[in-house]
Amino acid sequence: MWAFQALQPVQQPPPYHQIHSQKHQTTRVFSRHQTSIAISPSTNNNHLIQSLCKKGNLKQALHVLSQEPNPTQHTYELLILSCAQQNSLSDGVIVHRQLISDGFDEDPFLATKLINMYSELDCVDHARKVFDGILNRTIYVWNAFFRALTLAGHGEEVLNHYRRMNLIGIPSDRFTYTYVLKACVASEALVSLLQVGKEIHAHILRHGFETHVHIMTTLVDMYARFGCVSYASCVFNEMPVKNVVSWSAMIACYAKNGRPFEALELFREMMLETHDLVPNSVTMVSVLQACAALAALEQGKLIHGYILRKGLDSILPVISALVTMYARCGELGLGRRVFDQMDKRDVVSWNSMISSYGIHGFGREAITTFKEMIYSGFSPSPISLVSVLGACSHAGFVEEGKVLFESMAKEHRIYPGVEHYACMVDLLGRANRLDEAAKVIENMRIEPGPKVWGSLLGSCRIHCNVELAEWASRRLFELEPTNAGNYVLLADIYAEAKMLDEVKRLKKLVQAQGLQKVSGRSWIEVERKIFSFTSVDEFNPQIEQLHALLLKLSAEMKEKGYVPQTKVVLYDLDEKEKEQIVLGHSEKLAVAFGLINSNKRATIRITKNLRLCEDCHSFTKLISKLANREILVRDVNRFHHFKDGVCSCGDYW
Repeated sequence: MWAFQALQPVQQPPPYHQIHSQKHQTTRVFSRHQTSIAISPSTNNNHLIQSLCKKGNLKQALHVLSQEPNPTQHTYELLILSCAQQNSLSDGVIVHRQLISDGFDEDPFLATKLINMYSELDCVDHARKVFDGILNRTIYVWNAFFRALTLAGHGEEVLNHYRRMNLIGIPSDRFTYTYVLKACVASEALVSLLQVGKEIHAHILRHGFETHVHIMTTLVDMYARFGCVSYASCVFNEMPVKNVVSWSAMIACYAKNGRPFEALELFREMMLETHDLVPNSVTMVSVLQACAALAALEQGKLIHGYILRKGLDSILPVISALVTMYARCGELGLGRRVFDQMDKRDVVSWNSMISSYGIHGFGREAITTFKEMIYSGFSPSPISLVSVLGACSHAGFVEEGKVLFESMAKEHRIYPGVEHYACMVDLLGRANRLDEAAKVIENMRIEPGPKVWGSLLGSCRIHCNVELAEWASRRLFELEPTNAGNYVLLADIYAEAKMLDEVKRLKKLVQAQGLQKVSGRSWIEVERKIFSFTSVDEFNPQIEQLHALLLKLSAEMKEKGYVPQTKVVLYDLDEKEKEQIVLGHSEKLAVAFGLINSNKRATIRITKNLRLCEDCHSFTKLISKLANREILVRDVNRFHHFKDGVCSCGDYW
């Protein structure tokens, strides 16, 4: 039962341990649409309370409520709604207490409204008490409680109650399935809950809900959040009816799981096949993210035009995605212009601009923008600090980064998370202050994760510190036993240190465990088409022409002093064979393709899925001078602007 002690109106609600049971003597019979009571209600007062609630005069409505002996169900419904709308928890508790006093403690309809109110007011404990206190639980009460728990991030609790509901034989409806699917991803224990999500999927099919577009769209989104793209695709393809939310969910699934090609292709399919469906802001954000991932500038510009024609340029997430898209396509100036033209901004908009400066290596501008955000009255989010610390790392601003890190808790009340510590380790490690980076890890207030140890290992590769590299690798091998990249990084460090026996040992270990290194891949956009290259790419019709051009350029560069850096090849081959392998790297093939197929005045823009190797960096610098072309390469860490034989990173990356 729900019951509150007698309480005077106060600013803060009473704790739930002060609640006790209190029943009214009046007997009532409840239904959704009417309330049968023993005493006739005072119609005028009830209408007055309802009218005051609709006009937003909650305090006056509560005053009249105190004088009304027989409030109706509808009166309490409007009072509860008004408390939620005015974000007044203390008034909500007063209404709840009075509702119990008037004998509505077993009304499932009002219980649902109370649970929703407490959910809106971020008081899931109060919502839990309402649920626990009512015996007459229709499916609406269960659904309201599931919704409240899911919004509060208590996914596992939802699933436990869902099992209870099934055991006592209450059938699920379309809302139930939606909430429990969302609950599967509203928990930190994502890996263990994937199987639960699959079981719910089977339950949905057994009970014939596969034709409900809302349920199946939520199922697509659930699989997307788990990274199960093939499952999401199967669900989407088998949907008999799709709406704009369904298409948007699948496009987002591709965009957020490293499948930008498929995201853009599905968007084209949506535009061609569904003339009656208009993409919404969610669709456009995902499409812009896909363009950004591929550095597809021309396609991004087309999307920008569509956004302007459809009037979506006033929606903050869309404009923030535009800023990011232009910056990640190498047009930082256009991104800044979009940012400057925004009528209003939120913290996400500022974060987009800060991170954009960061990936281009403009640390000073990133710090200045971060300070402008604070001066404008915005409190930084944890992502804001990750962005500005990352910018300091790429620019080598060690002292500035340390000051910002120290300010997190003191000035902004943000306690460092794993990503913030990873930024600090990277910042110090890149600057060859590896001992300080190690001390940061030792003094962490939370358990270091793979990102932290990975940052240390990457820094050890730059500066060839074998001892710390082995320390970081031991932890990474425990945390990520199937990540071949960690073994490759350590092997690179051993090779640099001439520890060839250790290189061979690691190679045998990787082979014995059947681990596969992520293949290098590069993309280039030419005439609004995206072309992909891998190091071993014999299917490209121009492959012989590309190799011939690279050989010609390599010979010319050798005459000017270029020496191929074959140390990046760990295979036991002769020097000539190693040179051939290095010359066939995917980014070099993409550069050659751009030189042959693009306008001679156009900037060549390339995206790579891994870190740019030392040889490709030197090679591209020289090509930019020989061919008199500006070349932009975005690797997994940052942008490199090559022009006249110089890179914007200053060889610090």
